[in-house]
Amino acid sequence: MQQVREDDQPDRLMRRLVARSAVCRPAGQERILTTRVGLRMPGTLTYDRWEKAGAQIFQIVDSSAWCLGDWLVYGQERYTDRYQAGVQAAGLDYQTLRNYAWVARRFELRRRREALSFGHHAEVASLSPAEADAWLDRAEQHGWSRNQLRLQLRESRRGVREPRPGSASLPRISVNRDRVEHWRHAASRVDLDFEDWVLAARDRAAAHEVG
Repeated sequence: MQQVREDDQPDRLMRRLVARSAVCRPAGQERILTTRVGLRMPGTLTYDRWEKAGAQIFQIVDSSAWCLGDWLVYGQERYTDRYQAGVQAAGLDYQTLRNYAWVARRFELRRRREALSFGHHAEVASLSPAEADAWLDRAEQHGWSRNQLRLQLRESRRGVREPRPGSASLPRISVNRDRVEHWRHAASRVDLDFEDWVLAARDRAAAHEVG
């Protein structure tokens, strides 16, 4: 896959990451070209080439989530009074970036698994580091997809009858349906189980309040 020349106008960071990543092709075969608005596919394409291109595109998109998260974390720490202006200048969605940054903060570089996707890490980001690492180990060993990992987590929670030592129950609260659906939509955008998203949102709010 070869990059199509772009103009010098500012573009979204995500698009730049995709456009600058090349997918190699066997000699003598037609090229798959990346453009700012999608792929330009050759008239004929073998299944193997199509499958490999998809895997490489996924790697680009998956790594971009980590890169965007790390980028925002750096801006938050170094340019506390200006980083939101940088986000706006880049034309990026701040709420999505905050979710990426939250996962990036939860997993320092040495704990990230190259064999697993960003989504795998997001599934366990609300757990303690030891628990998260243990679940990522299992996902790697068994070759679980993100959805399989999510299912295993749910099954594990259902099997817990007694609260763990040191855990506490939260008070039951009533929330109107529209608000809950809004929260569920936010959770689905970052591929998190709803309960995990609620816990993660509370963790973020608590971290913000304590500085």
